[in-house]
Amino acid sequence: MEYDDGLVACTDDALIIRRYYFPMATSKRVPYSDIRSVQRCAAGKGRIWGSGDLIHWRNLDVRRPQKDTGLMIDTGHRVKPVITPDNPDEVIKVLSSHGVGPIT
Repeated sequence: MEYDDGLVACTDDALIIRRYYFPMATSKRVPYSDIRSVQRCAAGKGRIWGSGDLIHWRNLDVRRPQKDTGLMIDTGHRVKPVITPDNPDEVIKVLSSHGVGPIT
Protein backbone atom coordinates (compact mmCIF):
# COMPACT_ATOMS: atom_id res chain seq x y z
CA MET A 1 0.00 0.00 0.00
CA GLU A 2 1.28 3.41 -0.95
CA TYR A 3 -1.50 5.17 0.99
CA ASP A 4 -4.24 3.91 3.29
CA ASP A 5 -6.35 5.90 5.74
CA GLY A 6 -9.03 3.25 6.25
CA LEU A 7 -11.47 4.64 3.66
CA VAL A 8 -9.17 5.46 0.75
CA ALA A 9 -6.24 3.31 -0.30
CA CYS A 10 -3.72 3.50 -3.13
CA THR A 11 -2.24 0.16 -4.15
CA ASP A 12 0.35 -0.60 -6.82
CA ASP A 13 -2.30 -0.53 -9.56
CA ALA A 14 -5.56 0.95 -8.29
CA LEU A 15 -7.42 3.40 -6.09
CA ILE A 16 -9.60 1.58 -3.56
CA ILE A 17 -12.62 3.45 -2.22
CA ARG A 18 -13.98 1.65 0.83
CA ARG A 19 -17.62 1.85 1.98
CA TYR A 20 -18.64 2.98 -1.50
CA TYR A 21 -21.69 0.99 -2.56
CA PHE A 22 -25.03 1.42 -0.82
CA PRO A 23 -26.41 -0.37 1.21
CA MET A 24 -23.74 -3.06 1.68
CA ALA A 25 -20.85 -0.58 2.06
CA THR A 26 -18.58 -2.63 -0.18
CA SER A 27 -15.47 -1.23 -1.86
CA LYS A 28 -14.96 0.17 -5.34
CA ARG A 29 -11.68 -0.55 -7.13
CA VAL A 30 -10.63 1.99 -9.76
CA PRO A 31 -7.53 1.03 -11.78
CA TYR A 32 -5.24 4.02 -12.30
CA SER A 33 -5.52 3.46 -16.06
CA ASP A 34 -9.29 4.16 -15.84
CA ILE A 35 -8.87 7.58 -14.20
CA ARG A 36 -9.11 10.39 -16.76
CA SER A 37 -8.66 13.28 -14.34
CA VAL A 38 -8.86 14.31 -10.70
CA GLN A 39 -10.23 17.62 -9.48
CA ARG A 40 -10.09 19.15 -6.02
CA CYS A 41 -13.53 20.11 -4.75
CA ALA A 42 -15.41 20.89 -1.57
CA ALA A 43 -15.73 17.93 0.76
CA GLY A 44 -19.53 18.03 0.77
CA LYS A 45 -19.82 18.35 4.53
CA GLY A 46 -23.60 17.95 4.57
CA ARG A 47 -23.59 14.47 3.02
CA ILE A 48 -21.85 11.54 4.70
CA TRP A 49 -22.86 9.03 1.99
CA GLY A 50 -24.42 9.08 -1.44
CA SER A 51 -25.40 11.80 -3.87
CA GLY A 52 -27.50 14.92 -3.91
CA ASP A 53 -27.38 15.33 -7.69
CA LEU A 54 -26.95 11.74 -9.02
CA ILE A 55 -23.64 12.76 -10.61
CA HIS A 56 -21.25 12.96 -7.64
CA TRP A 57 -21.20 9.88 -5.37
CA ARG A 58 -19.56 10.05 -1.96
CA ASN A 59 -18.51 6.94 -0.06
CA LEU A 60 -19.57 6.56 3.57
CA ASP A 61 -17.35 8.87 5.64
CA VAL A 62 -18.72 9.91 9.02
CA ARG A 63 -15.74 12.28 9.43
CA ARG A 64 -16.56 14.20 6.23
CA PRO A 65 -18.17 17.13 8.14
CA GLN A 66 -14.75 17.87 9.67
CA LYS A 67 -12.95 17.79 6.30
CA ASP A 68 -12.55 20.61 3.78
CA THR A 69 -11.14 18.98 0.65
CA GLY A 70 -12.58 16.33 -1.60
CA LEU A 71 -11.21 14.77 -4.78
CA MET A 72 -13.57 14.15 -7.70
CA ILE A 73 -12.47 11.18 -9.78
CA ASP A 74 -13.44 11.26 -13.47
CA THR A 75 -13.49 7.81 -15.04
CA GLY A 76 -15.52 8.81 -18.07
CA HIS A 77 -18.79 7.55 -16.59
CA ARG A 78 -21.78 9.71 -15.69
CA VAL A 79 -21.36 9.16 -11.94
CA LYS A 80 -18.11 10.53 -10.53
CA PRO A 81 -16.78 9.25 -7.19
CA VAL A 82 -15.88 11.98 -4.69
CA ILE A 83 -13.46 10.92 -1.98
CA THR A 84 -12.36 12.75 1.16
CA PRO A 85 -9.01 11.25 2.13
CA ASP A 86 -7.40 12.26 5.41
CA ASN A 87 -4.40 13.51 3.42
CA PRO A 88 -5.55 14.63 -0.06
CA ASP A 89 -2.09 15.97 -0.98
CA GLU A 90 -0.56 12.53 -0.40
CA VAL A 91 -3.24 10.85 -2.52
CA ILE A 92 -2.59 13.36 -5.32
CA LYS A 93 1.13 12.64 -5.07
CA VAL A 94 0.54 8.88 -5.38
CA LEU A 95 -1.91 9.29 -8.27
CA SER A 96 0.56 11.53 -10.09
CA SER A 97 3.34 8.98 -9.60
CA HIS A 98 1.14 6.46 -11.44
CA GLY A 99 0.60 8.77 -14.41
CA VAL A 100 -2.90 9.92 -13.49
CA GLY A 101 -3.67 13.36 -14.80
CA PRO A 102 -4.55 16.04 -15.21
CA ILE A 103 -5.01 16.83 -11.55
CA THR A 104 -6.46 20.26 -10.84
